[in-house]
Amino acid sequence: MPRSLWKGTLSFGLVTIPVQLFSATESKNPSFNQLRESDHSRISYKRVAKADDEEVPYDEIVKGFEYARDHYVVFTKDELDALRPASSRSIEIEQFVPLEQIDPIYFDRTYYLAPDPTGAKAYALLAEAMSDGGSVAVCRITLRDKEYLATLRLLPGRPGARAADDEQNADPLFVLETMHWPDEIRAFDFSELDIDEIPEPRDKEVEMAKQLIASLTEDFDPTQHHDTYRERVLEAVEAKVEGQEVTVAEEAEQEAPVVDLMAALRQSVERAEERRKQAAS
Repeated sequence: MPRSLWKGTLSFGLVTIPVQLFSATESKNPSFNQLRESDHSRISYKRVAKADDEEVPYDEIVKGFEYARDHYVVFTKDELDALRPASSRSIEIEQFVPLEQIDPIYFDRTYYLAPDPTGAKAYALLAEAMSDGGSVAVCRITLRDKEYLATLRLLPGRPGARAADDEQNADPLFVLETMHWPDEIRAFDFSELDIDEIPEPRDKEVEMAKQLIASLTEDFDPTQHHDTYRERVLEAVEAKVEGQEVTVAEEAEQEAPVVDLMAALRQSVERAEERRKQAAS
């Protein structure tokens, strides 16, 4: 049984739904430990005070906010708990908005929001009301002492599930996606890169680029994409465990860049069409 990260209530007007939050994704990046070269002993880290290099026990550590360089105000756990918002135990839906109005740059992390057994009926009611998929709920939630703006949407399918599981996974499931606050989105200007103006492309170049996009356009199938770096690392790990010598493949020779933009687009279209023919055969 998966372990919930957060338990609380989802408020929809005067309707209160007991819910649980679960991680929807996991990182599978290869993880390496730091070892001492001579005997492969693990390297550990200690909490040390910068003033005297003395190790500090965990129960002697307090939290301080640096309001000026090397000047801090200290908070106790009770003081910080008193400052926590109401969203630390509840998710209140503030509004409904069209999903296309939210730029993906705002999205942070994805979670599954499932009902507590006592809230299953009210959960199903909200799911049915939002089943048209045209809008998402905007709400707030506090996770790990940080308050997030978030969206709540009904998941149309089950990513990663097999087709045979469709009937088993027919129950509605909400996805909650935490968001960055507007002032956390960095401004960006080409002038910072010494680019005064982006040149206007020629009509023929635009038409050829559109043709290339059309030739590369197809339905999204996530199973066609995989992490080649992770696969190579795991193969190398297995080889080393079995005592084999790990060989490093030589990098493929890079093709010379095509200076003519139209020529590059034309070659790209031809290659895309050739790949499509090979896939069809």
